[in-house]
Formats: sequence, C-alpha cells, structure tokens
Amino acid sequence: MLLATALIACAPPPADESLDVAIAMGGDDTAGFLRADSPREFRFPEDHGPHPGFRNEWWYVVGNLDTEAGRRFGFQITFFRVALTPDVPQSPSAWATDHVWMAHLAVTDVDSGGHYAFERFARGAAGLAGAELDPFRVWLEDWRLVALEGNDFPWRLRAYEDGTGVDLIFDPRKSPVLQGDAGLSQKGAGEGNASYYYSMTRLDALGSVRIGDEAHEVSGSAWLDREWSTSALAEDQAGWDWFALQLDEGRELMYYQMRQQDGGADPHSKGLWVDTDASSRLVRREDVDLEVLDHWRSPKTGVRYPVAWRLHLKPEGRVFEVRAVQPAQEMRLTVRYWEGAVDVYEGGQSVGRGYVELTGYQ
Repeated sequence: MLLATALIACAPPPADESLDVAIAMGGDDTAGFLRADSPREFRFPEDHGPHPGFRNEWWYVVGNLDTEAGRRFGFQITFFRVALTPDVPQSPSAWATDHVWMAHLAVTDVDSGGHYAFERFARGAAGLAGAELDPFRVWLEDWRLVALEGNDFPWRLRAYEDGTGVDLIFDPRKSPVLQGDAGLSQKGAGEGNASYYYSMTRLDALGSVRIGDEAHEVSGSAWLDREWSTSALAEDQAGWDWFALQLDEGRELMYYQMRQQDGGADPHSKGLWVDTDASSRLVRREDVDLEVLDHWRSPKTGVRYPVAWRLHLKPEGRVFEVRAVQPAQEMRLTVRYWEGAVDVYEGGQSVGRGYVELTGYQ
C-alpha cells in the first residue's frame, strides 16, 4: 500500500472537496530526513515498530472475511505517520509535536452492497496517536493495532466509528517478504525516490465485524503492508493501481503499476510473486501485461475508475481476471481514492481473493 503523504497538509479540505494524490504526494521538503537510498538489513520484530527518522510511514492491513453462513465482508485499516520537521520539538508543552497522524477505516458489506469509510486526524502528542515497539502498538485515539503480548504477532485490531468497524486478531501463516530490491522499493527516477517496504502476505484473521446494531463473527485472510520513506511522486507520475492477490493454492501476488501523467505505465512499476513456502521473486514491469476490462463512474464524485482487469503474469504463464466484488468502494475522504475487495479468476474459475487500491483518477 502506497498512500501516505497527504498528511503533509493534514487539515481536511471542505466536505465536498478532496486532495489530488499527485498534489498531496508532490512535496519536496525533504531536507534533514533520512532517505531510502540503498538496501538495508531488515530485523523482525523490530521493523514492525516506528522509524521516526523518515518523513512518512504507514501500517496497512486489508482482508476478506466470511461468517459461517457465508456472508462476506472486506475491511481496510491504515495508520499514517508524517513528520512535520526532522527536528525534535523543544517546547515543554505536552501538545508540542513533530508528527501528525491520520487513520483510515473501511468496511465493505458485500451482501448489502454497503461501503463505509471513515478517517481520523491527531497530533502525535499528549498520547493521542503514536507507535511503539515494546510493547508493539500503533494507535490513533481508540483505533488500535496492538500485539497481544510483547512486540510480535499475534496482533489485535480494534477500530469502530459510528457503530461500524472491526475487532480482529491476526496470526501470520508466512514470514515477512521484502519488496523491490531486498526491501528497497524504487518508485521513480532519482536517488531516494524509494521506500523501505515489506509485506506479510497471508495472515489468518479471526474476530467480528459490526455494522450499526448488527455484529457478525467472522474469519478469513488478511494482508499487511509496511513502508517508510521520505520520497514523493515524480512530476510525470499521476498515481498507481496496486494489487494484493491471495490465491487459494497458497501463493500471493503483489503488483503496483505506477501511472504516468500521459496514462502510460511507469518503468518503475513492479511487484512480488510469493510461493507457498514464502520464497519470492521480483516481478518487473516487463513481466506483466495489465488490461482494463471494465469501469465504474462514481455517482458521488463523477470519477471513473477501472473495476476489472486481465493480469497476465508472463514468467509463470498465468492469466488472472480480477474483478471488484462491487464497484462502489470509493474512499471519499481527505484524499479521494478507490480501495476495495476483489475476486480472482483463472480460466473462468474462482481461484482467490484480494484487495486493490487506485489513486490519481480524475
């Protein structure tokens, strides 16, 4: 998951407006921050915790859930941290901070066609929001992602807004995998225009989903993305299409296609093919043909999004059809984007599920 730097502005726009992702991520005020400019050694569970020397960081979990009766839900939670300055504040005030936080929560109720999206903002001060390693926890007010004990898995997510939300426990079935070049994920031309990026591509999820007065016991599969960086979109980049696909056979595919302003695919687009034993290989731009099959136009914003694709993973000889479980999964928040649950087909047969994120569409 790539969406983060909209926090630089922090203050939400008027209710009928939203920030364009290219503007939100186009800032170049990076002096004094650490840069993702060379491969590093990843350490776990230490890297689950915060990396405050970098300007941006996020913890992102999505997944597909079912009740025993077969009712299906999708969910997303993202905690964003952005540093306002590389300097530690010198003020003695409890409200002084060098960080601001934003969190997004969404639930898709597939049976009813409902999609519920919420956001919160807070200063990284006075205990309102933050991240710690010992014990592990990331929080914004009472939205919390915490280790049940110590600083490693299992983790518990609890987040509700207006009676809607999730209470889930995550337990990994695979070890972390490193994206890009040993965890250095180059997003565009130029040194440091990159992130440190790892994923946990198969988490068992167990708990409950609540929508209003109705609670549902659920189980399913989730995906964790972790990134930290000090980079921004390049001037010729408009946004991205990001796919996280979990196949029933036990393999996973992550692929993001960075889109240029002219609509073409940026050469820095890439992904990862993860085998059943958690071994992985880099997926390069030339390894993938991505074709849009269908679109949906939001009745609320008028924005036209792709909602079905044919994804040809050429080295494996696999051709997947990816379709949104429902078109209406637009996140009409401070940064407007589309984020939603999808189904995966191969040869006309259902072979998996996943999540897709789309940014920069007008």
